[in-house]
Amino acid sequence: MDEPAQGPDAARLAGLLADEDRRLVFAAVVLGAADLDGVARATHLDPARAGRAVTRLHDAGVLVWTEQRELALNEAALAGAARAARAAPRADTAPLDPDAVVLGRFVRDGRLVSIPTSHAKRQVVLQHLAQQFEPGRHYSERSVNEILRRWHPDPAALRRYLVDDGFLDRAHGQYWRSGGPVEV
Repeated sequence: MDEPAQGPDAARLAGLLADEDRRLVFAAVVLGAADLDGVARATHLDPARAGRAVTRLHDAGVLVWTEQRELALNEAALAGAARAARAAPRADTAPLDPDAVVLGRFVRDGRLVSIPTSHAKRQVVLQHLAQQFEPGRHYSERSVNEILRRWHPDPAALRRYLVDDGFLDRAHGQYWRSGGPVEV
């Protein structure tokens, strides 16, 4: 029998099982596949792919070989990972700001990666974009487009959303901020 490997921590375990082949192999062993041929049959993976996944899970301490040369879960390592994750202090136990979560999904490196289709999420993004415009100042359409182009390649769509949702107003070719919070 293998010397029980220490096993992965919960984060590494999640990473290992994020791979589809390893997840299939893990499930096959849980459901009783005890050797490489059984794993390959149960998962419908070719033997080479199944073997690579078994090796990765074994090397990480998730799977062990028994004295009978059968694959088994390293249940002690899995239980240890669960206990350690439960006992680990959390870096931030404060609830996340929902607006920050939305912005984190749609804004990366100072750019809008996509325009949300959900109205509520789009409102959060538009409110953030409205902060780019100084209250009381008038902007030409060209200036509005230049500001919005820094965020997304389709400034016309963003401009339209900002006007339609009341963050900017428009008259006589001029735009001005009319909505969203103002930082004092």
